Parts: sequence; C-alpha cells; structure tokens
Amino acid sequence: MRLANILVLLFLFCSNEVLGQKVEVIKFPELQEIINNKDASVKVINFWATWCKPCIEELPYFEDVHATYGEQGIEVVLVSMDFVEDLDTKVKLFVEKKQLQSTLYFLDETDYNKIIDKIDTSWSGAIPATLIVDNRKNKKDFYERQFKKGELSQIIKTLIN
Repeated sequence: MRLANILVLLFLFCSNEVLGQKVEVIKFPELQEIINNKDASVKVINFWATWCKPCIEELPYFEDVHATYGEQGIEVVLVSMDFVEDLDTKVKLFVEKKQLQSTLYFLDETDYNKIIDKIDTSWSGAIPATLIVDNRKNKKDFYERQFKKGELSQIIKTLIN
C-alpha cells in the first residue's frame, strides 16, 4: 500500500514533464518583461495559435532548438495567440498531445492591434511570427513568416558562434 502511494505521488510530481509543460496565462506587460529579461543570452519567442496550420507545422523546429541549444543559453518561448475561450478546450489539450517542452504562455489580450507595434513595428499581426532577442549584442530580429526545416537552427548556430 505504501509503495502504491509513493508511485501515485511520483506520477503526480512528474506528470507535467510527461504530458508537456504548463501553459501560463499572461497579459502584455508580463510579455514585455519576458522579452526584456536578460536571464537568457538568446530568446526565441514564437507567436502561434492552434488554428494556424503554418504555426503547427513549424513548432517541431522550435522544440528542436529548445532540446538542442537550451543548455547553451538559448531559451525558446511559445506564445499562444488563441482565443481565450479556447485555452482549456484546445490550447492545453494541444500542448499535452504534442508534449511541448518549451516555455509556454497564453497571451490573454482582447485587442492585439494595440500591442503588435510594441513587439515590432514591422509586424502586421499575421502569425506565425518570431522575435529573436540576443541580449549579448542588444539585438532583436523579427520574422513574420513560417520557418522551413533547418532555417531556425541555422539562425541559432550563427548566433552562438
């Protein structure tokens, strides 16, 4: 009986790792803090949604960067732009199904037009979109497009060399 209790506790403790990461709900000021925080030398911040086919197609590339370069100071942050009513029914289920391991946020805002220029003035608001922040060089690069296989890794390789 005691072994069963220990196994249940172990499962509950590790279930987040097995099923993927928790999705933290944030507002725009918190996102700004994440973007400007200098904890990681390079941050790769991807804006995506479960209803966006190109976003879903490129997510494995971000997960690969997280797995390959995470210990080298590269932080991958996935920011869901889904509708708030889809958080529990779509976003969290998607994250569990895909077992995403990057840092996950759900941006809880109703008027994205007020914030897109604050992220990057060239952003039309279309997704997928990615902001790469290199704190070592005080540099930000913005990509409003879908990455193809190998492109994101190539950009990261140039940053760490």
